[in-house]
Amino acid sequence: MSMGYFEDRKTDYTLYFITDTTYASVEEMIGRVEAAVRGGAGIVQLREKDRSTREYIEIAEKVHEVTKKAGVPLIIDDRLDVALAMGAEGVHVGSSDMPVARAREIADKVAGKDFIVGATAKTVPAALDAYRQGADYLGCGAIYPTTTHVKTTITSTDTLRDICAAVPIPVCAIGGLNAGNLEVLRGIPIAGVCVVSAIMKAADPEGAARQLISAIKNL
Repeated sequence: MSMGYFEDRKTDYTLYFITDTTYASVEEMIGRVEAAVRGGAGIVQLREKDRSTREYIEIAEKVHEVTKKAGVPLIIDDRLDVALAMGAEGVHVGSSDMPVARAREIADKVAGKDFIVGATAKTVPAALDAYRQGADYLGCGAIYPTTTHVKTTITSTDTLRDICAAVPIPVCAIGGLNAGNLEVLRGIPIAGVCVVSAIMKAADPEGAARQLISAIKNL
């Protein structure tokens, strides 16, 4: 079962690192995953939107070698088939991907109930719907405009606060966040912060991860 590495271990959402190879080689990305988990990232999402299924699986297996050693769950973006094929700990589905309920149903049968299903939610109704369908956590944003090649809609901090109040599952803020602009999240009961560029583009990704965790914990 995919979560065998993490039995009795609660997922740490404080710093949720999302990869991006649109401006980095696969090898460089994997090096940054290694640095991020050394720096304390508690969860890693592999995002490869333009790869073939075979390429996605091959890359995921390489990243999984790193995350397994660190005891950090690997989440696959969009592709439940890829996540199940290579034994990841979870999948993250967006609003145009497989419905949460269907992903949950398939994952329960194939990988077991410990398999993590995350979902994107930008409104309270969407958050409630994802929770009722069986999502384990939510990614909410974008709080700021992002430099990643992903279509984003700005989510206000008021909406983020309302989403946190509406659902009993962990909520992570995402979108253009870095150690220098987290102050807008002060007082909002998020479980953690998702970052892409703040680690993918950092001169010192391990140091960036440590700095981010410190800033998040000081909110």
